[in-house]
Amino acid sequence: MAERQENTPWAPLAQGQASKTYTPGQLIYLQGTEADTFYYLLSGSARSYISSETGDERVLTTHRAGDLMGEAAFFDGCPRVSSAVAVTECQVVSVDRERLDGVLRAHPELAIPMLQYLARTIRLLSDHVDGMSFHPADQRVARYLLTIPPESNGALRCTHEEIGAAVGVSRVTVSRVLGEFTRRGWLKTSYRALYLTDAAALRSFAFTD
Repeated sequence: MAERQENTPWAPLAQGQASKTYTPGQLIYLQGTEADTFYYLLSGSARSYISSETGDERVLTTHRAGDLMGEAAFFDGCPRVSSAVAVTECQVVSVDRERLDGVLRAHPELAIPMLQYLARTIRLLSDHVDGMSFHPADQRVARYLLTIPPESNGALRCTHEEIGAAVGVSRVTVSRVLGEFTRRGWLKTSYRALYLTDAAALRSFAFTD
């Protein structure tokens, strides 16, 4: 079982709440369904993805312990635009409107982080919907790296396979692009983690037409 992440801004969402266990491959929520709850991932990892009418899938991101999932559709009241499936065994807490209202009344300081998290999710979705796949591979990788929330030590937890699945390129291409970014001094790499050393330069490159 992956380590539980209790020291996150969202810990109050789980206080006094029962979690549900999802096994690898088990669906957590489904694209097109009503979003009357969102989810707080206590442990494990899960993958969110978009499905086309022809059955093709595009990975959006890999969620890790401490992440929220499905919050965009929950807040806008429309059907879910993505699905999520457990990658490893997960412990997940579901949050409905009554629960969220109670937590925000008790912890009003969570309102701004919640809006910031929601904005990041919307940007991630927009990159895919607005044709991210038409950008060169190196720009797609750069944009994806900028959507990953850093851990407290600044690490971006992701693998080359996860990046490739999210932006639609091979692992070899990801390795080549990350090597070039490292050579330019924009990031450094370690085992299963990346560290942005010049986020401003990477952002400028990612969003240059």
